[in-house]
Amino acid sequence: MQDKPEHHCGVVGFALSCDAVPHLKKGLRVIQHRGQEAAGIAVSAGKSIKYLRGMGLVHEVLAGRNFDALVGNHGIGHVRYSTTGSSCAENCQPITVTTMAGDVALAHNGDIVNAPKLRQKLQSEGWAFLTTTDSEIIIRMMATELSMSPDPIRAIKNVMKVIDGSYAMTILVGDRVFGVRDPLGFRPLCIGRFPEGYALASESAVFDVMGGDFVRDVAPGEIVELNHTGFISTRTFAPTHRAHCMFEWVYFARPDSVIDGKEVYQVRKNLGHILAEEQPVDADVVVAVPDSGRAHALGFSESTGIPYEEGFMKNRYVERTFIMPEQSLRDEGVLLKLNPIRSTMKGKRVVIVDDSIVRGTTMRKIVQMTRRAGAKEVHVRIGCPPIIAPCYYGIDMKTREQFAAINRTSEDIARLITADSVGYTSLKGLVKALELDENDLCLACLSGEYPTNIPGEKMRFQKRLEDVA
Repeated sequence: MQDKPEHHCGVVGFALSCDAVPHLKKGLRVIQHRGQEAAGIAVSAGKSIKYLRGMGLVHEVLAGRNFDALVGNHGIGHVRYSTTGSSCAENCQPITVTTMAGDVALAHNGDIVNAPKLRQKLQSEGWAFLTTTDSEIIIRMMATELSMSPDPIRAIKNVMKVIDGSYAMTILVGDRVFGVRDPLGFRPLCIGRFPEGYALASESAVFDVMGGDFVRDVAPGEIVELNHTGFISTRTFAPTHRAHCMFEWVYFARPDSVIDGKEVYQVRKNLGHILAEEQPVDADVVVAVPDSGRAHALGFSESTGIPYEEGFMKNRYVERTFIMPEQSLRDEGVLLKLNPIRSTMKGKRVVIVDDSIVRGTTMRKIVQMTRRAGAKEVHVRIGCPPIIAPCYYGIDMKTREQFAAINRTSEDIARLITADSVGYTSLKGLVKALELDENDLCLACLSGEYPTNIPGEKMRFQKRLEDVA
């Protein structure tokens, strides 16, 4: 684990009147930030599906002779960061299987919380699995459903009745492209329009960058089938209240994306404004931890009147520290990735603004490099409330022991990261910045109350842990 919450994956899907392969590659490159371990695409050639997937970044995997040989008007794509299932070639997506209804491919963003129970049940019935991902469970259940009836909508509905957790999926059944969002809407998925056809993507920025138009979000519990002239919607059961993951706006998504009607950049600036109101500080300069803390820092600067300046130079060409196997290598990666701008820091009271803190190890190093650059005081302000509980829905935060905020006051955390002070946005302030009903958000990692039944955890809207069925 690095000192950031890591998201699971990103997905795309295209149904076009022309070759979809170049669009799939471009779309995945736009959402590369959502997963940097592996990438892949699957395209239809009638009933059969051809695919290319592997470990690495999009431009590394989707290149060469094998990539050039792919062609098809319909396809799906995936970028991966592993949460359920280890980081290895076998777990790359899209996952493909052959069924009575033809080939099927699936790309999945999220985590199925009842996957261990489902896997155990299926194995007891004689099933064998080729990967350790929860996504394979989904596609194999779909294959079973399709063997009983070739109707993909019926198959998807029946699988949705069994799986529990977070999922935004693009699915290719022969030459038919589907998008599916879980009934609580944990993970984002939206529909876009191009001159050549229609598309699905985890973030609306895909359509902006590629010259398309954002149409709308896929609704929680909705199944969408694309074709090059439009899309067909099928609604399934969805609860009264949603559980949109607040981290999509706080950290995960690109600032230029719009998720469930809220522009990510504006939400982050709002968080900075509220953070300034709730956690003021006397200082000379506001700096951001690039890139995710920048909008938060701008909002903080605007509200306080403290000048904003660039404080750190980011090297974008070093290794991706969060997948390094040893902590010492991760620590070295942090030092290679960021370097302070001394003229910004020297002799000044510096406010460092970032989106979140998980363990505090990276922020401690950033505070210390700021002091070495000559800062007189170093204050840390965080746009997200303290993280106190694990995530079971696709963020790589699985154990309470790793959180800096567990059983620590703000003063304790300041000592831990060697800062003069630390201040967080409140839970109430976060909800205000999002301008959404608190009951439509997943705030489990901040409150310890979960939107679904997690054994041993408290479920939201219930007063006592003993009330959990």
